[in-house]
Amino acid sequence: MNPIKRIEELKGEFTLIRRDFHKHPEIGHQEWETSRKVTQYLSKWGYEVHTGIAGTGVIGLLKHGNSSKRLSIRADMDALPIEEVNTFDHASICKGSMHACGHDGHMTMALLAARYLSETKLFNGTVQFVFQPCEEQDGGASDMISDGLFEQFPTDCIIACHNWPELPEGKIGLNRQTIMASCNAFKIVIRGRGAHGAMPNNGIDPLFVAIQVANALQGVITRIKRPIDPAVLSICKLVAGETYNVIADTAEIEGTVRTFSEEVTDLIEENMRKIAVQVASAFGATAEVNFIRQVPPVTNSPDCVSQIQAVATELFGQEAVLTQEPVMPSEDFGVFLKHCPGALFFIGNGNGQHRQTGHGPGPCALHNPSYDFNDAILPIGASIFARFAERYLS
Repeated sequence: MNPIKRIEELKGEFTLIRRDFHKHPEIGHQEWETSRKVTQYLSKWGYEVHTGIAGTGVIGLLKHGNSSKRLSIRADMDALPIEEVNTFDHASICKGSMHACGHDGHMTMALLAARYLSETKLFNGTVQFVFQPCEEQDGGASDMISDGLFEQFPTDCIIACHNWPELPEGKIGLNRQTIMASCNAFKIVIRGRGAHGAMPNNGIDPLFVAIQVANALQGVITRIKRPIDPAVLSICKLVAGETYNVIADTAEIEGTVRTFSEEVTDLIEENMRKIAVQVASAFGATAEVNFIRQVPPVTNSPDCVSQIQAVATELFGQEAVLTQEPVMPSEDFGVFLKHCPGALFFIGNGNGQHRQTGHGPGPCALHNPSYDFNDAILPIGASIFARFAERYLS
């Protein structure tokens, strides 16, 4: 089968909208013009629009019938601080920022579904579109919650999608449990005592200690955590000293931890603290550990996934629906799922062959300066959103 006919008819118009978003990207909590455009579209289609949620966030409500049931459809709005290397007509004109993760497409799919639902109103209840700021900095969802999102706009279910270049174009990736990992940052400061590089015995070398700590931390993954519990601990930054012949006073280790459960995150944090403090102490140094839990895993509600699967199968056939293995990148949609049932699904963005002449030399991968969203999948995501709303609010 195919996308909803009316949505397919609107594809050309919304392709232009998507490319306009791409051409004018705005990074987290600075999405003022994007927010204005979203507000303008929703207002024109008869939505009750609320702005200013977490700064630039926008909520569009459409009520029909007499049911009190509510469904939320979320789209993220922010771009990344990346300099785009594409040169086609809709490439970013904003220096130092680009839509390198497809949020331009996510917004457009939601708007296309909103347009269709406003015309047809084949549902009974309230559909509310949540346009979220600042997903890339892992703060927008929490900011909306803190600003009273679900107190002002309570919901029975919230759904979202993310394009996924590793899936073939148009395929739907579903996972009935956790689909994306948590994101946690850590910084360890080792304090020693500076000395001449030729006389290390007169000091306490924090860089030497930091190297021992860095090596020992991998033991948490390979020897303390259960092998069947996936997790990543990556040290991405190690800084110490100013010149070649002076032992510094301090060294700093920074990195990321990704897991699929809070229990595994707890285990890693606890043992990271023990290892850093005790290894440092063994060499006469001290260690301070700052472990920051940025976003939780995206853990779907199985019932919501079943409903998405039924809708996707109805529209596109069973062959279009795939089981998606969990991935280690994170998404702050998991914050919403700690407050209400819901699900996030993937739509295949393809291998990059859709890109116009003038694309960059890099792959069409997320967070890559050569990336571009695949406009062919706009009607697919919009149709799933719209038909899910019609079925859920029936």
